[in-house]
Amino acid sequence: MLSYRAALRRVAALGPHAISAASVALCLFLTVLAVKAPWAPLPRPVIATAGLAGAGAVWFRGRWPVAVAVVGAGAYVLSGNPGPLLISLFSGAGTRFLALAAIGTAAFLAQQWVDGGRLGTDALVSAVTATGVMLAAGAYAATRRELTRSLRERAERAETEQRLRDEQARSAERGRIAREMHDVLAHKVTLISLHAGGLEVNAGAGPERVEREAALIRVSAQEALEELRKILGVLRAGPDDDDDGFPDLRRLVDSWVSAGGTVTLHGDIGTWPPETARAAHRLVQEGLTNAHKHARGAPVTVTATGSRENGVTITVANGRSPQPSVETGARVGLVGLAERFRLIGGTVRGGPDDAGGWCLEGRLPWHAGDASPRGSHDQDAAG
Repeated sequence: MLSYRAALRRVAALGPHAISAASVALCLFLTVLAVKAPWAPLPRPVIATAGLAGAGAVWFRGRWPVAVAVVGAGAYVLSGNPGPLLISLFSGAGTRFLALAAIGTAAFLAQQWVDGGRLGTDALVSAVTATGVMLAAGAYAATRRELTRSLRERAERAETEQRLRDEQARSAERGRIAREMHDVLAHKVTLISLHAGGLEVNAGAGPERVEREAALIRVSAQEALEELRKILGVLRAGPDDDDDGFPDLRRLVDSWVSAGGTVTLHGDIGTWPPETARAAHRLVQEGLTNAHKHARGAPVTVTATGSRENGVTITVANGRSPQPSVETGARVGLVGLAERFRLIGGTVRGGPDDAGGWCLEGRLPWHAGDASPRGSHDQDAAG
């Protein structure tokens, strides 16, 4: 029994053409037996012709199940070979159940009439039983086959969806890493560049000035490395595990002032919720960095206001640059900043002001993340 089932599985694994070829071969073998016995009271040439016709029709049972059943029924009546009829009933049970039931019952009754010359209740019961058994077996096989196909498609679809989710997760993680790296590196490297530029412009400065500026460059570089290490750890733990201490906006502004920038701070974020304060800190970082890149030497004003009732507003505004800017930038920082604010329920707007300068403004709920994220952010942020 095990070898028989194994043989059937191997044939089924070869595909529908292999199954059709095996069915035709079986019908031909039964035709040979029907001619040799013989199985019908008709001449042997008639038995052979009917058997060959039924065996050949079996090949098309999937395309025309009813027509093949009719040919199989005729072959059974004329040759006594039930193979083509049984195979057609079994194969087409999932699509043409009622038509095949009528053809099968009529074929069994006709064959019994040819053999015995009369029909009765017993003949009708046996014909209906034989037809019902074959159709039930065929319907079960068709249902099982359809279920297997459905499960296979579902598994393939789940695998494809999982692969897409993995790719999206990797893409989101890469974008998140890029935004965090930009926030840290752009700010710190710009500070280092500002200190180094001051030394270059004032080549004749005294040793005390050189020592002080060199110390500031060293401290900025160390802080950049430390923040990079924090980011790499936080990105693995998740955004909710970010515990890098409360952001100090006053210290951030003082670092730019000490590097020679003209920055004025109005307000403070010392009493804001941590998530809101961190987002505001990132916006000020981005605004100061862009002001140095595109409006070098222009005065910058940082304003931070917020309350539980009205939410939080942070603006970084710079005046007209005294010297033309040659840096265009990739605008990745502003796009990433706008996305950061959108995810926690805020908005970012950036654009020129009436005085010829530039203003970057961010708005957030008091507790970042309480409001539902917007569907889009202001396109001026990226422009």
